[in-house]
Amino acid sequence: MGYAVIMLLIVFLCHEVSSISILPHKHQTISLLKFKQSFTVDLSASYYCRKPYPKTSSWNTSRDCCSWDGVVCDDITGHVIELDLSCSNLSGTIDSNSSLFQLSHLQSLDLSLNNFSNSHISPEFGKFSSLKHLHLSDSNFSGQIPSEISHLSKLHSLRLSTIYDSNKLRLTTHDFKSLLQNLTQLRELDLRGINMSSTIPLNFSSHLTTLSLSETGLYGIIPESIFHLPNLETLDLSFNYQLSGYFPKTKWNSSASLIYIGLSGVNFSDNLPESLGYHLTSVRYLFLQSCNLRGPIPESLSNLTRIENLYLSYNSLNGTIPPGMLSLPSLNTIDLSNNHLSGPLEDFKSNSLISIDLEGNQLQGHLPHSIQNQVNLTDLTLSFNNFSGRVDVSLFSNLKQLGELSLSYNNISLTNDNNVTLPKSLTMLELAACEVKELKFLKSAKKLWLLDLSNNKIQGRIPDWAWSNWMSSLRDLNISHNMLTSVDSIPLQLLDTIDLRSNLLQGSLPIPPNSTEYFFISQNNLTEEIPSSICNLTSLVMLDLARNNLKGAIPQCLGSITALQVLDMRLNNLSGNIPTTFINESSLSSLNLHGNKLEGKIPQSLTNCKQLEVLDLGDNHLNDTFPVWLGTLPQLKVLSLRFNKLHGPIRTSRIENMFPKLRIIDLAYNAFSGNLPSSLFQHLKAMRTIDPSMGTSRDGGDRYYQDSIAVVSKGFEREIVRILFLYTTIDLSNNKFEGHIPTIMGDLIALRVLNISHNGLEGPIPSSLGSLSLVESLDLSSNHLVGEIPAQFASLTSLEVFNLSYNHLKGCIPQGNQFQTFENNSYEGNDGLRGFPVSKSCGTTYAVSGQLDGEESNSEFLSDFRKAALMGYGSGLCIGISIVYFMMSTGKPIWFARIIVKLEHKIMMGRRKKQRRQRNCRRRNNH
Repeated sequence: MGYAVIMLLIVFLCHEVSSISILPHKHQTISLLKFKQSFTVDLSASYYCRKPYPKTSSWNTSRDCCSWDGVVCDDITGHVIELDLSCSNLSGTIDSNSSLFQLSHLQSLDLSLNNFSNSHISPEFGKFSSLKHLHLSDSNFSGQIPSEISHLSKLHSLRLSTIYDSNKLRLTTHDFKSLLQNLTQLRELDLRGINMSSTIPLNFSSHLTTLSLSETGLYGIIPESIFHLPNLETLDLSFNYQLSGYFPKTKWNSSASLIYIGLSGVNFSDNLPESLGYHLTSVRYLFLQSCNLRGPIPESLSNLTRIENLYLSYNSLNGTIPPGMLSLPSLNTIDLSNNHLSGPLEDFKSNSLISIDLEGNQLQGHLPHSIQNQVNLTDLTLSFNNFSGRVDVSLFSNLKQLGELSLSYNNISLTNDNNVTLPKSLTMLELAACEVKELKFLKSAKKLWLLDLSNNKIQGRIPDWAWSNWMSSLRDLNISHNMLTSVDSIPLQLLDTIDLRSNLLQGSLPIPPNSTEYFFISQNNLTEEIPSSICNLTSLVMLDLARNNLKGAIPQCLGSITALQVLDMRLNNLSGNIPTTFINESSLSSLNLHGNKLEGKIPQSLTNCKQLEVLDLGDNHLNDTFPVWLGTLPQLKVLSLRFNKLHGPIRTSRIENMFPKLRIIDLAYNAFSGNLPSSLFQHLKAMRTIDPSMGTSRDGGDRYYQDSIAVVSKGFEREIVRILFLYTTIDLSNNKFEGHIPTIMGDLIALRVLNISHNGLEGPIPSSLGSLSLVESLDLSSNHLVGEIPAQFASLTSLEVFNLSYNHLKGCIPQGNQFQTFENNSYEGNDGLRGFPVSKSCGTTYAVSGQLDGEESNSEFLSDFRKAALMGYGSGLCIGISIVYFMMSTGKPIWFARIIVKLEHKIMMGRRKKQRRQRNCRRRNNH
């Protein structure tokens, strides 16, 4: 009886369990299928996955949902507890009503590396109370991370990074601290790329094995407690540029477990401590790039026998590379580039190295022969050092894995005594300034996509076999600064960039393939017309034909290339009109046609170039009025129209926002007339504000091209590199302007160069110009200015060049600061000026006693003459010059002979009396 009851009970329980398991399967299947239907499969949605696979393609009702790809169910209850749809090419949205949130028993959810670009992370995620793993990284979620995430108290792993996303998530400082406080079981925390702008809290879980907070906007000081988390294996705080820190002086508690340390971009401003090499013996990956480290590399780093990747680039490390560092048994990648390391490169005693980057140091001596034993080497970068001697191609010929070789800008001479070739595995080769003379060593290199042979001694023409080898692979070719005499054609299929600058090329312009984006062929001797076939290069971004002898008209079709950003044709013999075909879709940011023979008017179609920053049409034969309509270009920073035939008054439009970003306007050597344009100066907003970045170098921009423009500065013509970041300039010299200098010019406080010389300006110099605190060159010469030099000019402490010559100024020259450095030529032609350097003092009167003999004596003339003579005496100058100038200007030369004898006699007697008094005074002092 008892046995029967037990059996009945077992049957009943089995039936109940079966019923329970069937029920969730049905509901879960419906929920999952509804979730699937809310997305499309987009093959680009999981772009960053190595092997993307649409897992939902296996989801259908013919199979139990627990057997679907990415779905894991509990063996007993049948509940879905794991859902992994990472790298599934899903594209769509997840809102708060999604059927996903009906799977309430989930313990692990991975939706990473998909595309949910219109989705926020819903607060509903915080209701998965059993969740231990939540991975939503790099799926293009946007907006604020909900505070409900901190309710997931059982979480072991939270990954929300946005490293590959175009959208960026945000996390408030409060929610960040709450998250760390509540998730006490957390082992992995990956918030890379999330915008937090927070300091680092102190309350991290002691269970943490992974802490990844790179590129999150963290600031302040790294708490030392992070280095003592006992189970930490991965620490990544890199690229938080407002974060600073100190290396622990004692042993790290995490030192036995730490495998990965990423602190690149953190400001340590310190030496690397010797303790690193003793405490971090388990580390395999060490990233300390751009950390403001200085001093020598500790020799103890040679103890890191497990290290695989070592990155110390972009610091200020000095001294030599410690012995044994390049021979560590596990080391495969070392990057010490862009430091101040010196000394020779030691022999390699291990062949584990895959990548070596020592670029941008001061290493010297010969390259070690043991390089040829690094058979696993794929990248060798030694450019910009002081290595010397002959380097034979055979040193690298047996490195069958070598993909990148860079030896540019050392003091080496590449030879090929053994007549071998570089390995055919090469894809990038940089041999600039290596005294290369011939190309036979490249015969096996058929996979090259970047080749830099610039600044060498290659003569004649590129051999046909070379073009044939490179035809299907080469994308970037630089053979500039050689002695090539001809390039008949460029038969390459995939070329992006070709640089043929500074050779001896003659004849017609060679046309590169249609795929070319960057074409540089300036500083040659090309003499023919520009063929219209240049316009077949519809992908052109930069075209540099400057400094040749090209003739004829500029092809009109160039204005229709929408991708074109930089067009430089300066210093040729081009004639005709400027193209009138610039279109609305134009990307043009720099147009330089300086120094040609272009005629006609400035085309109004340039107003279509809304991205235009630099317009240089100087030194041509343009005949037009001032193109005020250029003021509508919102990005225009540089406008040079100097040396043309432009004429008439400068009138501005009633449009309020004219020339909003203009920082250089050069209209010199034209025939502009009327008053200086006060209304124009009122519009120059960029000149009314001091930009701290102006005057400093920037590393942005393209590798080859930098805008440049001729600016009259500091007394001579010079070309300023990176002009947009150096000089704010107004040059209106050598025109026909008249009237007064507008006081509003004193509001242009960002000016560094102001030149309004050689016009017909009159009236006093406005004292408001004394507000130009940054001005370095100020030229008001050759006008009709009157009155005194404003005393406010004495405060212009940046002034280096100052020219007021040939006006009608009078009174005292301001003294102090920069005025002690200016010489007579700054003031010549102003007879009424006094004080240094024109005379010793200002306001002191010297008397010349006695009356000149002779009946022709004229007291008024004599009085004036005494002033001229005494000015010469007071300054110690030759009096004869002043007298001659005065006599000729008054029309009374008949007094010249007798007056000069009399005055010179009196002056000499006065000097002798002064010398006697000084000697007598010295004698009394001695006694």
